[in-house]
Amino acid sequence: MTRNRRVLILRLHRWNRSGSGGVPPDERPVEEHETDEDEAVARARDGDQDAYARLVARYSALAHRTAYLLGAGNEAEDVVQEAFVKGYRALGSFRDGAAFRPWLLRIVANETHNLRRSARRRTTLELRVAVHPDTADPASPEQSAVAADTHAVLLAAVNAMPDRDRLVLTCRYFLDLSESETAQVLGWPRGSVKSRLSRALDKLRRALPSRLAEEVPRGR
Repeated sequence: MTRNRRVLILRLHRWNRSGSGGVPPDERPVEEHETDEDEAVARARDGDQDAYARLVARYSALAHRTAYLLGAGNEAEDVVQEAFVKGYRALGSFRDGAAFRPWLLRIVANETHNLRRSARRRTTLELRVAVHPDTADPASPEQSAVAADTHAVLLAAVNAMPDRDRLVLTCRYFLDLSESETAQVLGWPRGSVKSRLSRALDKLRRALPSRLAEEVPRGR
């Protein structure tokens, strides 16, 4: 490991431990969030590792969640660390005016794909760690049990789907990415995201019991 790489990784770990401080970035006003991010990206492209570490702190949890859900499993931390290092090295290719989040997640997705391909095995996804029942109203034990059963059935159905269907459903509904972000993360044309999502939803609906199938959005 080169000295520069060690220094960068140490800075990333420091920011991951300390967080960004104050109001979480995603809860700031949109204008402030975007301006702050644009400035951090510009400084990082000029070689400011602390600026890049701030970006990492902002998206660390989402990057880990993305790697885990896309198949990295228990190796998600290693995948994300490698993705962050590669992202820093690739900043020179980052297009002015582009959104940083999907650009970074595309690197995470690529690293996850590389892991899965090199391992030559399908990692079992445990999506339940990323899916949280609605907690707006206190649920009774009976309601909690029904919700847990519903999630278990849904996740089993998604896990059993072909990779292409599972990936598009994961990005759109478990990671809550837009069609455009999903296209960038998966490296697909945006039109393909819409059509593949529609087909995946139809397949999911057919795989679920009728009581749950009715709750699945209709593909458009």
